Amino acid sequence: MITPNMHYADLKDSYLFYNIAGKTKAYLAENPDKKLLRLGIGDVSLPLCDAVIKALHSAVDDQAIKENFHGYMPECGAPFLREAIAEHYKKRGVMLSSDEVFVSSGASDELGDILDLFDRSSSCLVIEPAYPAYVDANVMAGRKIVHLASGKENGFLPEPDEATQADIIYICSPNNPTGAVFSREQLQRWVDYANEKGSVILFDAAYEAFIEDESLPHSIFELNGAETCAIEICSLSKTAGFTGTRLGYTVISKSLVRNGMSLNDMWVRNRTTKTNGVSYIIQKGAAAVFTDEGICQINDNIKIYKNNAKVIMEALDKIGIWYCGGKNAPYIWLKCPNNMGSWDFFDYLLKEIQVVGTPGEGFGACGEGYFRFSTFGSPEDTKEAAERLVKLLS
Repeated sequence: MITPNMHYADLKDSYLFYNIAGKTKAYLAENPDKKLLRLGIGDVSLPLCDAVIKALHSAVDDQAIKENFHGYMPECGAPFLREAIAEHYKKRGVMLSSDEVFVSSGASDELGDILDLFDRSSSCLVIEPAYPAYVDANVMAGRKIVHLASGKENGFLPEPDEATQADIIYICSPNNPTGAVFSREQLQRWVDYANEKGSVILFDAAYEAFIEDESLPHSIFELNGAETCAIEICSLSKTAGFTGTRLGYTVISKSLVRNGMSLNDMWVRNRTTKTNGVSYIIQKGAAAVFTDEGICQINDNIKIYKNNAKVIMEALDKIGIWYCGGKNAPYIWLKCPNNMGSWDFFDYLLKEIQVVGTPGEGFGACGEGYFRFSTFGSPEDTKEAAERLVKLLS
């Protein structure tokens, strides 16, 4: 009889969004006349920008013409897109060769797949509260997980602990769920720590486009020494609305070597073995994101989400609730009032003002007592939700 991967039995129930959906559905069944305002889901609400749509249509038309038709694409990404991404980094002072850029079907996929580069005996460090998939992917592989708690006292931006040893280090900045962003000095300490310990940082930069304070790093490769200790995983989901279109990219420097093995070469072999690449149509649409026209248009959309954040933050300021995030990130992380638990606060907002957010407990034990609001909803719903919050909690 075949033996399944028994590490799946070690996974905790994925109850967070299941419970949110269940509670919301039950409430609506009992109160069909109520209007729910959803500030919980981290999905975008604005459509793809015009430059991307035009590029997608053009690429579809190419597939109808024999001379322009594309079948299998290069597994690591089309040269035109890899070069566009490398040029994008160059504008921020980060020099990459195009073959250090790998095109993927999205950051979520890549965050799981990238673990193929590391032996299962490798340990991983997760700064919590954290995106749950960081933990689950490593539980599935049977790895030892080191949980580094963060909290209000350090702005949810902990520093490395010399006494802690981990082979893989997850850092998400701007962070999901807390919206906190590491400064250059803080992130440099993590880079120095990783190089000292021989660890590899998996840097999740899915929300870098929301940084408006240019003293903050958009990429870990802006820091000295990052090329020898970091892998950066990026996404167009929140940057350009590709949540349903699916495209991301990963940067692995040729200088990243462990035990005499180049992780760049290893990832080329992995991708050429396990994938057939991302479709030509999607890659053409993605390339339009990095044009002057595309950048201007996606920034217009991001401004709308950032204004949503401003509306929520102003409401929390009026109420006098502590929070972080919002200014340089699309998430706002707040302390539940009156020492309420995360789920208690969820139930309270749902029943009293029909506003749905995300209980912090779902992102790890140190998220208990906190709550996450997403700013990806419509401006109209966000404004109404903020008004309801002020009325309820003032």
